[in-house]
Amino acid sequence: MSAVPSLLRELLGRWFRPAPDSLAAARIREGKSPWLDAIHLLWTVWVFIVPTFTPEGYDLRWALLTALSYPSFMALYLGAYQATRRWVGLCALGIVALCFALLPWYPSGLSYFVFGCVLLGAGVERPLWVYLAQVLALNLGLILFARGLGYPWGSLAWMPVTALVIGVLVHVERGNKRRDVALRLSHEEVRRLAATAERERIGRDLHDLLGHTLSLITLKLELARKLSERDPAASRREMAEAECVARDALAEVRSAVTGFRAADLAGELASARLLLELSQVHLDYDPPPPLPADTERPLALVLREAATNIARHAHATQARIGFVREADALLLRIEDNGRGGAVEDGNGLRGMRERVAALGGTLSIESPKGQGTRVLLRIPCKRQAAAAVATPPQPAAAAVSGYGASTPG
Repeated sequence: MSAVPSLLRELLGRWFRPAPDSLAAARIREGKSPWLDAIHLLWTVWVFIVPTFTPEGYDLRWALLTALSYPSFMALYLGAYQATRRWVGLCALGIVALCFALLPWYPSGLSYFVFGCVLLGAGVERPLWVYLAQVLALNLGLILFARGLGYPWGSLAWMPVTALVIGVLVHVERGNKRRDVALRLSHEEVRRLAATAERERIGRDLHDLLGHTLSLITLKLELARKLSERDPAASRREMAEAECVARDALAEVRSAVTGFRAADLAGELASARLLLELSQVHLDYDPPPPLPADTERPLALVLREAATNIARHAHATQARIGFVREADALLLRIEDNGRGGAVEDGNGLRGMRERVAALGGTLSIESPKGQGTRVLLRIPCKRQAAAAVATPPQPAAAAVSGYGASTPG
């Protein structure tokens, strides 16, 4: 007995397995249920309501035709979402043909016609005017055919309006979704290219940093090995110099890796704009002023958390990030026109306060309900900037060149 349910599940799985380019597969790629569009089937309730407006009512003929036509309609409708895109138009025309075939005996079939018109624009992408021309032609044919069968104008006048309005709305909505997907793909491509460029830059920097240094260490160790028996003192001197070069190179590698891992403020602002654009929030921002690395990294993380909060919770349409440089401090203002009302600190706001406090700064939030949110940061930066200027980094080449000059020929 257990084999029957297993066989049934296997058959259903084969039947409801969407094609790679189907409408259902597109929903799955968006992380949504493939059955989401089945909610439109609620409109088929009109199939069961129309008999209340006809003289015949719910007679035996209506019951038999419903039992035959409704499963056929469901098969065509679900097939349009499961099949490859080029078959969607054929399924839609099949639903329209089902309506025409039933019309002489079954007024409820008019409800199927609307579904066919809407599905007609869901397959291969085409211009809106082409879709409108197709729907108008189908509606004209329906009205002429139905009038020839004796249908009154009152039962047909609503059909072109309903089919056109719903069809155009769904067609435009699908077009917007396709553009959103294309925009998201372009953003992902930009990120991928940026990551590739960053990896190439890191490779070049590490090559410039380590190439000459490791070659010098290798030469000194080879020289020390050759001098180990003839001149032990010179051999020890070469090994000591190689050790100093290695230590300096290790320190510079650590500094470079720290820089690689650091969040860049300008890059974080660009990422914030991409994130908010996907949430339909327009972001304006000022170019960031030059800052020392130990100030820039925490501020970049604060900006990332602020942009995430706006995208997730603010329900805003506009946001702005501004910088004001004072004599002894940097003012950073982040504001949006969202719903406001942020009265309690969550994990994100607490993390922002902790990072700002670690810099010796202050963070204040104004979030009146319905009037957006304004976050103001004040960071003392005169001392850090002075320190950054007073102690410029020493390049490895300078240290290496000194050792190279002392190498015996």
